[in-house]
Amino acid sequence: MKFTEVTVHTTSEGSELIADILWRYSNYGMAISDVKDVIALQRDKVMYWDYMDESLTKDTGEALVKAFVTVEDTPAYMPQIRADIEEMKENCGGCMPLGSLEITTRTVEGDDWIEIWRKHFRPIHIGGRVVVVPEWIKYEKKPEEVAVLLDSNMAFGTGEHETTAMCLELLQEYLTPQSVCLDVGCGSGILGISAVLLGAKSAYLTDIDGVATDSAAHNCKLNGVDGKCTVKRTDLIGDGEIIADIVLANITADVLTRLAPTLPAHIKDGGTLILSGIIKEKLDGVLKVYGALGFEHLKTVSRGEWFAVSFKKGVN
Repeated sequence: MKFTEVTVHTTSEGSELIADILWRYSNYGMAISDVKDVIALQRDKVMYWDYMDESLTKDTGEALVKAFVTVEDTPAYMPQIRADIEEMKENCGGCMPLGSLEITTRTVEGDDWIEIWRKHFRPIHIGGRVVVVPEWIKYEKKPEEVAVLLDSNMAFGTGEHETTAMCLELLQEYLTPQSVCLDVGCGSGILGISAVLLGAKSAYLTDIDGVATDSAAHNCKLNGVDGKCTVKRTDLIGDGEIIADIVLANITADVLTRLAPTLPAHIKDGGTLILSGIIKEKLDGVLKVYGALGFEHLKTVSRGEWFAVSFKKGVN
């Protein structure tokens, strides 16, 4: 099977926003190549090379975001991708450097790129207890650890990105055995699955993307938590069935702001709301919007260019 490899030239700061756009058009995976990752590997002595071009040790701020689209879908999807990126650029309003946003394409054969990705995806330790493990790797977990198995990268959410990691770290602070959790924009299902494995009573996993809900449902079965997890393709509007003690949403600040009027109906009084995917320039706006809805700001954490916040819903 042939694919079109779509590459967008951007920055470290803009890579997540570009990835969000490209996920809409690809069921076959995503890759972010960031010069900062290479520098971090050398700095932290995680990996060594016999020889490395010195130019790779310079932080240029550049990042490449790649998506894979079938050649049959390419003629229809490319104009939409270009339009969405242009709209994102206008809405961003200079809030962060985005780079050239040049788009290049090439045709690649088969699923070789999946095997390359698999070779580089290793177990990721998050927040003391959670270990995200590729299902094809044998991992002997420690007694205190919770291993979350993920199959491939069909949908966003492997724990590699700062926004996901911060959500998992905050979740471990507020979770109790009685907690019912809601993972909004669930992607791979990593947050909802982690919640149940950490001891939550049950979890709802929702997304508007059918690829994401299919992937989340598959990963729920893989982890043996499908009996405690409900996966739904929904935007939550008017869905009165879902009410949780802890709600997690790892999206973007603009989407979180748009969701603000509807999310409170799905959180129990005194419940916890965890939001992530927020850049510095948007943080105050998110805090203001949710504060006006009666949420008490509990905590703000940051990693790299990203922020996550937790709130407590007031009791009516």
